[in-house]
Amino acid sequence: MNISATLSVFKLFRDPALCLPHSTISTFNQLPVPVSRAFINKHGEKNVDIRAVVLDKDNCFAKPRENVVHKSYKSYSQDKFAELRNAYPGCRLLIVSNSSGTASDPDGKEADLLESNTGIKVLRHSTKKPGCRNEIFDHFRQAPELGVTRPDQIAVVGDRLFTDVVMANLMGSYGIWVKDGVVEEKGLVDAPVEWILVRKAG
Repeated sequence: MNISATLSVFKLFRDPALCLPHSTISTFNQLPVPVSRAFINKHGEKNVDIRAVVLDKDNCFAKPRENVVHKSYKSYSQDKFAELRNAYPGCRLLIVSNSSGTASDPDGKEADLLESNTGIKVLRHSTKKPGCRNEIFDHFRQAPELGVTRPDQIAVVGDRLFTDVVMANLMGSYGIWVKDGVVEEKGLVDAPVEWILVRKAG
């Protein structure tokens, strides 16, 4: 059970906008690189300056509980990962999963395999999303050469409104919602809220 996500529902009663993404894409393949291009500059506002990217795993670029890029993305997404690694080298890219790298992966073997398959660092964290934002900040603070000094320099990409997008908004970062994901796997609360968002976007 993800206690962190359950508790976040109470925050949504006070502030429903926490589950609203800053940008929406259909699948991981549609993620623009550099990621700053996902955010439209309106009314002469300062351009968004994304210096680091946090990626969800399950149902974002991999099937839930698998640690390989999904076969339907294989050729294209491998190029997408190469694009991302080139644009955000080293510690600027971080996978934050609610399976690999958590207490559900106590020996870290899943996280190790995921790192081997993607070439991207996997965060080891004790609290599941959306409650691990301090651990994410600590990761980037430990590499001051990245120049990530503010939360609005981080983008979070994921398929869950109540974990990935809520976490991005609680962090003060930018959230990109992967609307369709790899497989159709929505929670009881996710589905109706996502339906409302799609209706509003249309």
